[in-house]
Amino acid sequence: MTRCTTCPYCGVGCGLQATPQPDGGVALSADTHHPANRGRLCVKGAALGDTLGHEGRLLSPQVDGAPADWGFALDSVADRLSAIIRRHGPHAVAFYASGQLLTEDYYAANKLMKGFIGSGNIDTNSRLCMASAVVGYKRAFGADAVPCCYEDLEQTQLAIVAGSNAAWAHPVAWQRLLAARQARPATKIVVIDPRRTASCDDADLHLPLRPGTDAALFAGLLHWLHQQGGLDPRLWPQLNGLEATLAAAAAWTLPAVAQFCRLAEADILAFYRLFADSDRALTLYCMGINQSTSGSDKCNAIINLHLASGKIGRPGCGPFSLTGQPNAMGGREVGGLANQLACHMDFSEENVDRLRRFWHSERVATEPGLKAVALFEAIARGEVKAVWIMGTNPAVSLPDGLRVRQALTGCELVVVSDVSAKTDTTELAHILLPAQAWGEKDGTVTNSERRISRQRRFLTPAGEARPDWWIISQVAQRMGFASAFAWHHPAAIFREHAALSGFENQGRRAFDISGLATVTDDEWDRLTPVQWPVNARHPQGQARLFGSGRCYHPDGKARLIPIQPRLPVAKPAALWPLLLNTGRTRDQWHTMTRTGLVSRLMQHQSEPWCDIHPLDAARFGLEDGCLARIQSAQGWVVVRCRLTSSQQPGCLFVPMHWNRQFCNMANVDQLVAPHTCPFAGQPESKQTAVRIQRYDCDWQGVVLARQPLTLGDAVWWSRMPYGAVTAYWLAGSGAASDWFAALAGHAHWRYQQAQTPEVLHRLGWGDGALQIAFYAARGAQPVIDIPAVVAAFSDAPAPEDRLALLAGQQASGEAAGRTICSCYGVGERQIAQAIDEGCGTVEALGKRLRCGTNCGSCIPELKQLLARQPA
Repeated sequence: MTRCTTCPYCGVGCGLQATPQPDGGVALSADTHHPANRGRLCVKGAALGDTLGHEGRLLSPQVDGAPADWGFALDSVADRLSAIIRRHGPHAVAFYASGQLLTEDYYAANKLMKGFIGSGNIDTNSRLCMASAVVGYKRAFGADAVPCCYEDLEQTQLAIVAGSNAAWAHPVAWQRLLAARQARPATKIVVIDPRRTASCDDADLHLPLRPGTDAALFAGLLHWLHQQGGLDPRLWPQLNGLEATLAAAAAWTLPAVAQFCRLAEADILAFYRLFADSDRALTLYCMGINQSTSGSDKCNAIINLHLASGKIGRPGCGPFSLTGQPNAMGGREVGGLANQLACHMDFSEENVDRLRRFWHSERVATEPGLKAVALFEAIARGEVKAVWIMGTNPAVSLPDGLRVRQALTGCELVVVSDVSAKTDTTELAHILLPAQAWGEKDGTVTNSERRISRQRRFLTPAGEARPDWWIISQVAQRMGFASAFAWHHPAAIFREHAALSGFENQGRRAFDISGLATVTDDEWDRLTPVQWPVNARHPQGQARLFGSGRCYHPDGKARLIPIQPRLPVAKPAALWPLLLNTGRTRDQWHTMTRTGLVSRLMQHQSEPWCDIHPLDAARFGLEDGCLARIQSAQGWVVVRCRLTSSQQPGCLFVPMHWNRQFCNMANVDQLVAPHTCPFAGQPESKQTAVRIQRYDCDWQGVVLARQPLTLGDAVWWSRMPYGAVTAYWLAGSGAASDWFAALAGHAHWRYQQAQTPEVLHRLGWGDGALQIAFYAARGAQPVIDIPAVVAAFSDAPAPEDRLALLAGQQASGEAAGRTICSCYGVGERQIAQAIDEGCGTVEALGKRLRCGTNCGSCIPELKQLLARQPA
């Protein structure tokens, strides 16, 4: 029977259908009825079927490095946490959760920590992506309530995309916007981003502002509108702080904005006029706004603009933060952030008392806990002595990564519940608990537009994996809180959560799903996607908020916040002359524990890289394709250089995904300083002062092997899985032949070899099959047709074709080249040939090769290839 579920990647919240197959597999397809995606999927979602195996899974509990049964593991967690609490108090323990958890899991974790252990020390990796947006909404509206919905993408006249490469990070929403513009050509798109990204290729206007200066651009727009009579005075009686906000914005004249943002006045004025001339304007913003020491102020600069101009609460209007994770919103709803109580309540005396009575607990935390960065600093100081990490990888994702690793290494108790057996974080754990993966667990998630959807189980759990809510409740029961955690089904947790949302609410809190508090288990299982609030007033949910002008501050008015734009903490200097930006790439997700298993998702970008402007490359003696070492005051990485004029001079970009499981020297968050927004606690991951230099090596190469290899740190390496074969890109010192002899010298294989002073190629044969292939070149990366070599591992070539294999090429035919379209595996050379043969448009290429016809993420690169090589 087909089961409808929700994608586990970004906050778009796409619906999927899972259909069991006669061979025991599962066919996954887009849900044409889900309102978030309407039958569309991005390349990551389309490849989810390739992630359902048990490869790399944590299948049973482990305690102190030894296998354990569930009873012993749960007793160990409960006993050790309780002992630390007895000795040092409740604030000596902490939980660190994830936007990958389901709402029911999150609720259980928050209830245990804040309600019964009695500490606020539960935070989440959502702190790294959405905390500034939360502060912005709460300051403006009195509630963490996103006012918009995805239908606004189709109804707006002007879409402003600020600090987001939505074409890659939220491709389904982006394609929906482009389809809307195609239907209504008058719709305009403005992209505000220091980089020229894939999103800019479809923009009517790109503003490549100075990194970190977004608040000045929006404050200047507010001031310009005020001068031009472009604000809506009918709304002013409903607004607090207007006069002070306009006074603060008055300093940001057009020349002042141009100088501060390093933009042409004409381009700024064009943007301002577009906003003024559009009755319906929508601002979509993401990490480029949020991940800043002034991220909260940037969010409020955007919200100020929409409030004062009246472009909010109506179709096609409003400030719309794009959520990074599938359930970052659900985690916010249950109080997963350290500065919240459950159901969007704060730590006021009234709310603490309300929660005490609802949970029947006298232990409810009375003050906020430690936010993520401060939490791990407290672990490093020994103040927090136990941490339970749930479904996330902070050893990779937090700033100042080396300090985080050191903190966890010295921590008295590290518990990790996870799906993956081997991550940078699980390697540091004392107790490992196997959690159920997507497809195995049941619960709800909430997407960017406040839409609650079901993630449904359609797979048999792997090994001894259990739901996170069950693990948490079992530990809680063993700690003496049995009656409060006596759930037997996730629907019971959902009902409790929904009931709490309406408890003594009377319309004072925006988050209210009390209309779902009495659903039966069967009704919960059949729950269809719905946007909160869901209550007596809105039994079917509500698409947009604040249309009436009423907000959730005590006086019912919205608040404008005076903003003083400021530059990032990091500033270029003689020792650190460049600014480093980090972010997502097209086909990868977070720390690659899921997408890194899928070879087709690794082929678009197979190793970590750095985008650098040609002027900077010349300045530092770098060329396209060379390896470079990037260093900050916190650490260093080694990545491959890509010269591109899409990057501003003085700035670098390195993707955030690579970690020690996939590259031994490319965890970029090791470079990021732990500077945070004073209101949100969100780190400034977008601007880090660094220097760059060529990475010295005598040779570069690639080794492909039938069995995974342990390479250590004697060479730089980057791993790329190809199904049953694993490829490793390499760079090392000394003789390549000596390194290979040390790696494979113990194996009794027969070798083919080709060697000159510049290159060394070796093929190792055993049992009639290719076992290992090694290609090295002096100083530069060898040019190898990797797919052809991979194919030789499964289908041994004829003897007469082995010379071509030794050269690293296929025996006949044209190689596909670098993958451009991951959905259908279409390579760059195939596309170039089709263009040569007359395919002169994206549509023609799609008709011939299918590229660009699924998720659309490759369309910007197809356009670039067409521009370089017209038909």
